Amino acid sequence: MPDSSPEIEVTSSSPDVPDSVVDDRSAKARQLLGMKGADVKGSSIAKIRLQLMKPITWIPLMWGIICGAASSGNYTWTLENVLISAACMLLAGPLLTGYTQILNDYYDRDIDAINEPYRPIPSGAISLPQVVVQIWVLLFAGIGVAYALDRWAGHEFPTITALAIGGSFLSYIYSAPPLKLKQNGWAGSFALGASYIAIPWWTGHALFGELDITIMLLTLFYSFSGLGIAIINDFKSVEGDRQLGLKSLPVMFGVTNAARICVAMIDLFQVGIAAYLISIHQNLYAVILILLIIPQITFQDMYFLRDPLKNDVKYQASAQPFLVLGMLVAALAFGHAAL
Repeated sequence: MPDSSPEIEVTSSSPDVPDSVVDDRSAKARQLLGMKGADVKGSSIAKIRLQLMKPITWIPLMWGIICGAASSGNYTWTLENVLISAACMLLAGPLLTGYTQILNDYYDRDIDAINEPYRPIPSGAISLPQVVVQIWVLLFAGIGVAYALDRWAGHEFPTITALAIGGSFLSYIYSAPPLKLKQNGWAGSFALGASYIAIPWWTGHALFGELDITIMLLTLFYSFSGLGIAIINDFKSVEGDRQLGLKSLPVMFGVTNAARICVAMIDLFQVGIAAYLISIHQNLYAVILILLIIPQITFQDMYFLRDPLKNDVKYQASAQPFLVLGMLVAALAFGHAAL
């Protein structure tokens, strides 16, 4: 999965704090979160390794686990379940998302040298053999945790382990040649959307319930909204993508048309989920979901559609909280319908 981390600004409330101090704080904060604009100068190898794992990108996957647990209809607030959920979020976030982020940076080192030369690999802050070791350690640790979760859940077939291996393989073919799905804007963006929505959702659902075809299809449908979110991340690297022949949607359709496609995908498929909730008589949840879609449309008009290159980060920071809350609303509705 590519870097989907938003930018942040660290500012001072005191006029006595020099701008250089504020800039230093900002660079350090960005590094710890693995965000765009991070500074690697004089950093320890531990901080650089954490930066490669991009902690800011763990959150959507961990949220997907929560949604899956909710949609199972079987989650109860016990200490054991809380600890097991935390282990599952460790699997989805630091371990396997960390693995995919480093893998993506490893295979994107040439394009990052054009778009973001300050990143750890193109800047030379960490050697390629060190990167490869970290990739393998995170992958095997993730599969090990997945197997332990299957044992806890009493699965005859190791569902969570299979999802961990399948998701890791999807991440590999997304980033690595010869397939390198990210070279195709549609296939790559949907793979990313499914990785952020469907796969962690399936994992959380399987941990506490029985994963069935209905939930799998609904979350794959929901992943088309994630495809729209994935397109947003391509706007920051249009020039590098164009130079290296990567067919991202902004390169294929132009910035303006790609922005329109992006918001259409985000909105229409959420509306489709709301319609499904009405069809299964979960009307209150459907109304809440629609109310959460409205501010997303508002921010799309205010920020993203007017200037997607300038306002992509501002739009994500404003609108994405409503999308992820909508995911939880839908998950609770699925779980309630299953009772």
